[in-house]
Amino acid sequence: GGGGGGGEGRQGKGLEVKGVKLEYEKDGWSRCLDADGKGFRWFLSQTSETRTRNSVSEKFQIGSYAVVRSMNYDGSGEVPGQSASSVMSHGATLDLRPAADVTASCMVPRPAHSEGRGPLYNQADIAKTVALNFSAKLDWFRAATLELRTPWEDEHTFLFVRRSHLIEDSLKSVMTLERSQLRNMWRFEFIGEPGIDAGGVAREWFQLVTEQLFHPDFGLWQYSSVNQMCMQINAASGYANPQHLTYFRFLGRVLGKALFDGQLVACHMIRHLYKHLLGWPLMFDDIEMIDDEVHRSIKQMIEYEGDIEDLCLDFTVTEDFMGESKVVDLVEGGEEKDVTNENLKLFVEESIKYRVCTRVQEQLRELLVGFYEVVPEALLLVFDFQELELVMCGMPEIEMDDWKRNTEYLGQYESKREEHWVCEWFWEVVDEFSEELKARLLQFVTGTSGVPAQGFAYLQGNDGNIRKFCINSISVETSLFPRAHTCFNRIDLPLYRTKQQLKDKLTLAVQMEATGFDID
Repeated sequence: GGGGGGGEGRQGKGLEVKGVKLEYEKDGWSRCLDADGKGFRWFLSQTSETRTRNSVSEKFQIGSYAVVRSMNYDGSGEVPGQSASSVMSHGATLDLRPAADVTASCMVPRPAHSEGRGPLYNQADIAKTVALNFSAKLDWFRAATLELRTPWEDEHTFLFVRRSHLIEDSLKSVMTLERSQLRNMWRFEFIGEPGIDAGGVAREWFQLVTEQLFHPDFGLWQYSSVNQMCMQINAASGYANPQHLTYFRFLGRVLGKALFDGQLVACHMIRHLYKHLLGWPLMFDDIEMIDDEVHRSIKQMIEYEGDIEDLCLDFTVTEDFMGESKVVDLVEGGEEKDVTNENLKLFVEESIKYRVCTRVQEQLRELLVGFYEVVPEALLLVFDFQELELVMCGMPEIEMDDWKRNTEYLGQYESKREEHWVCEWFWEVVDEFSEELKARLLQFVTGTSGVPAQGFAYLQGNDGNIRKFCINSISVETSLFPRAHTCFNRIDLPLYRTKQQLKDKLTLAVQMEATGFDID
């Protein structure tokens, strides 16, 4: 099971946290092998029920409500093979189910060219790999994709594109490929340009295509409301581009192929989309990065002491589609259904589902189907959502001097700034961090590992205004561990008494963020 390894980490004794990666324990959700040993499933440990009780409200356990996306393909559970003509027609459905009801298969089928019998990888291989550190997982993943790749001599694929019609030509080339050809080795040529693709042309193609598809002007994506380094799916993409679903399927294939081939993509997605790719639980707090105003107003509703009916709310949301207001029902007949103290729980649950999936369900479905056509879902189980972002986008290039120069200080740190003893220790510790830990610290505080091209001076907050990295003082009594506020790019750093204490607690906090120990 995935239960072990957490206890001593929470007290900060054993910093050897590599072994706890099998369990994701955000608000008590853990992952373990199911009874027949064929898949991973999520369960809510009883201890967490008491822990989450004080997180927002006594009214109901908002912390214990979680949904996981479930993909079904034509009733077969397999991404079907498809001819060019049926690229968009096969019936994949995407829905959200309670986290405890979803089992993720750990089987990676053996490709036709591989000798041997049975699956290429099974649950034992996955469970063993999950427990490794990040670089060892990455080595395993690279070896796995090599085994799945069609040998060059069996078949390979050439893609010819005009630079002036890059997206149009690339879409046509990639979407006419059979599913089996997505795991061929691809060679690219920009028509009319000399240049043998020894890897450099492929790298440029992935960079340019993802840059253009993610650009807000293209209409498929928009900036996250919380962090301008992250992109989220534009709910109105169909208005901007009638062919939007074909483009999302295409982008899914491109992102999957980039991961499969060890290429990097140009853009960071909002955090909950990496969770969707991995089939991880989505919860109330995931709304914050999508729309922090909605998150705040729902939180206020939950904490409201009076009769909720006084607020005159119904089961609808109002969306702005290309400047036009549109009322959307959260449940059937939502306009006729008032929110009451009795049905508030249902209202919050439906709001979570709507924000994390329903409003972009079609686009998300196509993105995921395209992605899994290249990368078997089970292979992804070895990563957590932060690791997946690092694998897809690469380690950020972090200039420590630039980071320090563009940091603001609050509370007891404000007057002495970086010369305050705790801040001095903080920067000494971060200087000694590996590239991976520096990236995880950024993810912990800002919600993404992305650094603006112009540097830390241009970090933006949720209102689009510059909001620099900020270190705020809190007492050790308030919290033993650093706390992050991604909306404000702020870390609350306790007034530690020793550098070692700071190092231990900071290292644990950033490493546990994805495994999610409730370290408050």
